[in-house]
Amino acid sequence: MSKAIPITDQVSWIGVNDHDTGLFEELWPMPRGISYNSYLIRDERTVLVDAVKASFSSDYVETIKKLLGDKSKIDYLVINHIEPDHSGAIKLLLDIFPGLQIVGNKKTADLLADFYGVTENLKIIEDGDELNIGRFTLKFLLTPMVHWPETMMTYEPSQGLLFSGDAFGGFAALDDGIFDDEISDLPHYEEEILRYFSNVLGKYSAMVLKALSKLNELEIRVIAPSHGPVWRKDPHRIISLYDQWSRQEADDGVTLVYASMYGNTGEMMEAVARGLSRQRVSSLVTHNVSRSHISYIIADVWKHKGLILGTPTYNMKPFPLMDHFIRVLENKDLKDRTLGIFGSYGWVGGALKELADFGQRMKWELVEPIVEAKCAPTTENLEACEKLGETIGLRIRKMPPA
Repeated sequence: MSKAIPITDQVSWIGVNDHDTGLFEELWPMPRGISYNSYLIRDERTVLVDAVKASFSSDYVETIKKLLGDKSKIDYLVINHIEPDHSGAIKLLLDIFPGLQIVGNKKTADLLADFYGVTENLKIIEDGDELNIGRFTLKFLLTPMVHWPETMMTYEPSQGLLFSGDAFGGFAALDDGIFDDEISDLPHYEEEILRYFSNVLGKYSAMVLKALSKLNELEIRVIAPSHGPVWRKDPHRIISLYDQWSRQEADDGVTLVYASMYGNTGEMMEAVARGLSRQRVSSLVTHNVSRSHISYIIADVWKHKGLILGTPTYNMKPFPLMDHFIRVLENKDLKDRTLGIFGSYGWVGGALKELADFGQRMKWELVEPIVEAKCAPTTENLEACEKLGETIGLRIRKMPPA
């Protein structure tokens, strides 16, 4: 249900919490839901910044009406991002508030026409343009490919308020407050922001860095993204994390991802983990690719310098879920990781060649030994797996900072 929460005297959060949608983009799990954040600015002109998903339109419009009271007019709707989870309510808003002018850039206008057939009453802005609405002035910063070509941010300088669109957003609904200083489990939200970043925006890390560079000269006191917490206590905390993730910096940890059909590759995984533990890496996270959703695996790979993959051969290829994982990961264009591989086969091999080719395409360092067992691992195979773990652990601990 939509509700209004003041951010400042004249700016309110009027978003909604979605606990019904299980998968974001029908891909990424949301076990604790997600918020769609919209904001209402009441000045001489009334401005909405982004809207919400279509299925929440009715409650959302009622909240706006209650907040406006006798002033039943909205002058502008600023679209920072046209994706339907932020724009689905547009048709209803145009019906309820005739004369509403939509503010966006040229690429926003193109997509607005394609999604909703809306081509009139548009205000097209360019990078750096400003819109005076009374006491406040809105400044527009184009941030293309964060993560769509039309994405932008809206900044109000007198309040230091940045409406950042999908940047700085994350999974998880805002059930116990919308602000960073009132959420009881903020570390969980930071993990969900990383998972959102690595799953959705990470491929465009270079463009995110360009967007962040535009914020350097701004005085930012509040960051209001389109998903997740509003940062008012420590907005530079989330900027710093985004900078780190966009640079693809990582800690001295290892993500160990494996598949095992009958337990043999699993036994090899345990030997690799024993070798890693001797090197006391800062973090070791193990994922069975048949049990862990790739959304969580990708987030851990983003955090760690080392990645070790273990798979049986299945029809002369990696185990299907492992094959799917490396293809999705390859699409993220993650740089500068250290890779180890191991696996097993029955009547014919082939999986490890695919894993090695993946590492070569990613331009990652492939660490030896590469360990492959026929059917069940021998003592020598298991010793080699321990050696692989030790070598990876030693290597990443000696790697210079990215």
